[in-house]
Amino acid sequence: MKGGEAESRALSFLESRGLELVERNYRCRMGEIDLIMKEGDALVFVEVRERSCGDFGGAGGSITSSKQNRILRAARHYLSRLECLPACRFDAVLFDETGKTDWVKSAFVEQDGRSARFR
Repeated sequence: MKGGEAESRALSFLESRGLELVERNYRCRMGEIDLIMKEGDALVFVEVRERSCGDFGGAGGSITSSKQNRILRAARHYLSRLECLPACRFDAVLFDETGKTDWVKSAFVEQDGRSARFR
């Protein structure tokens, strides 16, 4: 599955669970966010990962701390454009080699204002 195809599949998956698309492939000089969704009043920043084999931690293991920090910086940039700051979380939608979908809510959290940790 190619990146765009995985994102489309993740988008359909999340929409079928009641989330609404706000923006796809948000890019700034700090990084990129695959999907920005809305669930109730909260914004959900979503990283989509697909791996064809389970080696090296699979799809979830590919979300390194540096990748998480780029997502956090891009999210801060996106939020700086808003008048009112909503509740936010960082989710991951992971596809394994069998095509199984794993939705990890609150997949990583900001720890000290600069770094993140994957759950």
